[in-house]
Amino acid sequence: MKNRSAARYLVFSLIGFVILAAGAILAKLTRNEQGIIQTLPYIFIGIGAGIFGQNLGTAFDIYTMRKNPEVAKQREIDEKDERNITIRNKAKAKAYDLMILVFGALMMAFALMGVSWSVVLAIVIAYLFVIFSNIYFISKYNKDM
Repeated sequence: MKNRSAARYLVFSLIGFVILAAGAILAKLTRNEQGIIQTLPYIFIGIGAGIFGQNLGTAFDIYTMRKNPEVAKQREIDEKDERNITIRNKAKAKAYDLMILVFGALMMAFALMGVSWSVVLAIVIAYLFVIFSNIYFISKYNKDM
């Protein structure tokens, strides 16, 4: 297992918490604003919560693995096991197939509900990006293998 320091992740977690708190304060202070100022606090809250949670979880994970070296060794073995890698890859493939169906249903529902075309267009662009990246990787791996 890599020798990582939990302190770095705790610092990033603190930065995430500060961003989250700033978003909460901005949300409280800018209730009647319009435009980007109305949504900016919630963007801060989302980004801050993500940074906070991810880095705090990683710091706890590092701390736990340092306290239990036998658990750390078993986890490293599990992560590199070919069977587990195959299982994770199959799960990703199934999740991708499900995501394609969900994206399609969401686009159809938004279009039928009369949601703004900019929203529907954004979802269509994301959908096409996923589809084209799939086609790219299929052709790339077919050439490599």
